[in-house]
Amino acid sequence: MSRLTRIAAFAAASLAATCLTPASAAPFTAKLMVTLDRVDDPRVSPDGHYALYDLRTVDYDANKSAHALWLVDLKTHATRRLKISEGGTASGRWAPDGSIYFISGRNGGIDQVFRTDVTGETAVQVTHAELDVGAFRLSADGKVLVIAQAVFPDCPDIACTVARKKATSEAKATGVVYDKLFIRHWDAWADGTRNHLYAVKLNAAGVADGAPVALMNGFDGDSPTKPFGGDGDFAISPDGTTVVFSARVAGTTEPWSTNFDLFAVPVDGAKAPANLTEANKAWDAAPAFSPDGKWLAYSAMTRPGFEADRYRLMLRNVATGETREIAADWDRSAEAPVWSRDGKRLLVATDDIGQHRVFSIDPVTGKVTALTGRGHVGAFDVSPNGIVFTEDNLLAPAQLYAAPYGSKEVKLTNLNAAALKGVAMGKAEQFSFQGWNGETVYGTIVKPMNFDPSKKYPVAFLIHGGPQGSMANDFHYRWNPQVYAGAGYAAIMIDFHGSTGYGQKFTDSISRHWGDRPLEDLQKGWAYALGKYKFLDGDKACALGASYGGFMVNWIAGTWNTPFKCFVSHDGEVDTRSMGFTTEELWFDEWERGGTVYDVPENYEAFNPFTHVKDWSKPMLIVHSGRDYRISIDQGIGAFTLLQRRGIPSKFLTFPDENHWVLKPQNSVQWHDEVLGWLAKWTK
Repeated sequence: MSRLTRIAAFAAASLAATCLTPASAAPFTAKLMVTLDRVDDPRVSPDGHYALYDLRTVDYDANKSAHALWLVDLKTHATRRLKISEGGTASGRWAPDGSIYFISGRNGGIDQVFRTDVTGETAVQVTHAELDVGAFRLSADGKVLVIAQAVFPDCPDIACTVARKKATSEAKATGVVYDKLFIRHWDAWADGTRNHLYAVKLNAAGVADGAPVALMNGFDGDSPTKPFGGDGDFAISPDGTTVVFSARVAGTTEPWSTNFDLFAVPVDGAKAPANLTEANKAWDAAPAFSPDGKWLAYSAMTRPGFEADRYRLMLRNVATGETREIAADWDRSAEAPVWSRDGKRLLVATDDIGQHRVFSIDPVTGKVTALTGRGHVGAFDVSPNGIVFTEDNLLAPAQLYAAPYGSKEVKLTNLNAAALKGVAMGKAEQFSFQGWNGETVYGTIVKPMNFDPSKKYPVAFLIHGGPQGSMANDFHYRWNPQVYAGAGYAAIMIDFHGSTGYGQKFTDSISRHWGDRPLEDLQKGWAYALGKYKFLDGDKACALGASYGGFMVNWIAGTWNTPFKCFVSHDGEVDTRSMGFTTEELWFDEWERGGTVYDVPENYEAFNPFTHVKDWSKPMLIVHSGRDYRISIDQGIGAFTLLQRRGIPSKFLTFPDENHWVLKPQNSVQWHDEVLGWLAKWTK
């Protein structure tokens, strides 16, 4: 839901110089989209000479992807693939001596940490853990490795976890008993394990020396957090003596609690973890030590139970424990701070009026300075004199860039050049209008490929999820408006009230108002676009959305269906009351509705699509997958059943092996084929 969605809209000037595409150009298609190479996770070497990055490639026929480690020389921009990638790689990280550590399952299928040098020709296994290593961090002196493994928290040692897993796999009976929630989360059933941290000493050769030391024995919680945590959830102090991690004590309240705290534990495991942020009952995350070890920066929310609250940038004096907020007047969410190499800046990436930008914040004065401009920064790392980052936009997938502080960005890669040669992209521009409460709301339009202003074009009206999310200046791999532009549609996206990047008040405004304020924005945005862009054929339009967007499609199908010829509802709620006791993360619904489904049932009924099913009349395609535990598949089946029972033209598409998202390459292409076929049937 809200934290799984990504950003949206952008400045019209960014594309003003784009030329019209020749009529002979090829369309951008779903198959092309899923087979593009994807760059991520840049990491700059200690000397600033190289940037290491992850490159994901797809074998479409095999329906799977692979990850490799690449190096780019930051002076010459020459790139090369490391040979050690042949065995599969993830999480490439630099050691202080310039060697490279990474995770691979090449030996026996259990993910372990390996080590290579900058040539990347051969690799040495660093850890020989009995369980998969899920994430790791190196100490500043290269003498300690902290690894994460999934263990049973009541087990005294790893051998106990291994034995219990073996016994479970060999048992003839398959029943599983639960006595508390979660019983399932995101796309997996709970198996009783927790992600715990272990410290491993490294010898002079940089490999493990001795048994791992447990840092979280008996701790009832996960670090890294599930399901999307990583090495950003924990940090090692520069002197190598302390580990600070973010975790939520599960107890019996895990599904309705957002009370993550920061815990400090000595790297030798001599003491139990100590809670550093117990006073804050909301989310504390992303610890980051300053290079001199005197300060601990982190992100903190202030409202318990609200996952889309603004992250404040906090600074803690390590010696005294004194804590203060930095840049308190900056109305953006400061997620996952990173220190500059000299310790004079804190850097964060955040949504900002349709962009996702990197900002530099002075920890003394709180002055905020933008380091990147238009576009979507997906990941970044600090270099000795600036940043290296990935950036994409509505016209192009991500490339790697470098930007010295105060200077313009320099492009380092030219990925997918051959694949995209001769492919048409629809021009795009941002617009704004007066929405709910007379406030400014932004939208984006992407024109069809080979655009001819004298023609009329059908419209795909795309509604983002979240609801605290955004449809922005980014190259999305599930809801990419260029796929619709390539099929001859104009795509319209509105960042309605509730969207991120426009200030926390704007984001807050959707809670308990799912069906009125954002609907008013969508209606006014639709009217504005029709008035401004005369090439839009308002009589040939379909509305599409996923997650909250799917809810909104179900809602407008009964409250505002006149403009549309058809609908596509992906993972949408059709009965908000049942959602209140079938979703796995209860905190989300309980915040959005103002309480539990049994305490305030009237709030769950206030904007319930089910109450307007009698007014459904337009054809609808329902998509819902079997491993979606965020919004149960019963919601999708229920919507399809209601459509069929009322005799409304409808289809139901399901993927038993997908979750809240459709990720496998061939599944994605099938999804797009069905969706575009549905739109064509009712608009062309």
